[in-house]
Amino acid sequence: MKKFLFFVIAFFMSLSNSSLTKSPLSYDTPSHINQLEEKGSKISKAPDFKLKLTNGKDIKLSDHKGKIVIIDFWATWCPPCRKGIPDLIDIQKRYDKNLVIIGISLDTETKDDVVPFINKIGINYPVAYGNMEVVQAYGNIQAIPTSFIVDQKGNIVDTHVGLVDKSVYVNKIEELLKKKK
Repeated sequence: MKKFLFFVIAFFMSLSNSSLTKSPLSYDTPSHINQLEEKGSKISKAPDFKLKLTNGKDIKLSDHKGKIVIIDFWATWCPPCRKGIPDLIDIQKRYDKNLVIIGISLDTETKDDVVPFINKIGINYPVAYGNMEVVQAYGNIQAIPTSFIVDQKGNIVDTHVGLVDKSVYVNKIEELLKKKK
């Protein structure tokens, strides 16, 4: 039932993606993420996390300070998620020195499908298993895919619910790289 509900929500969110991507953190977000937004800024600190990667090692967001990070909440059974992954693979290749994509799999009932899926698709960025703590820290994720772009200082600068066109990511990455110069 959970898979079906996520699929239905993700499907409808991807259909209306353009209206959702214009307002970062536009859904139910905890107050600690909204703090800076309430002061008139659209920038907020990204909550740090420590998660298990599919290879058994740990990953922390704070380990990637100084790089742009795209955090992508997804699942193997989610068609919009699967459709967006090739773009993320290309983006990781293109911006390898300045960017890391962290996939956070929300496969709960299908956790055993994650590693075979990664190998089949050729995902070239780290994939961690999500948990309720990280889901809640990032606004109680309501639909997948949901992605966050985190700047070099660890601030969330963009949020997307639903499938995102590759150009949206590329434009934001280029903007952040220019700011750093």
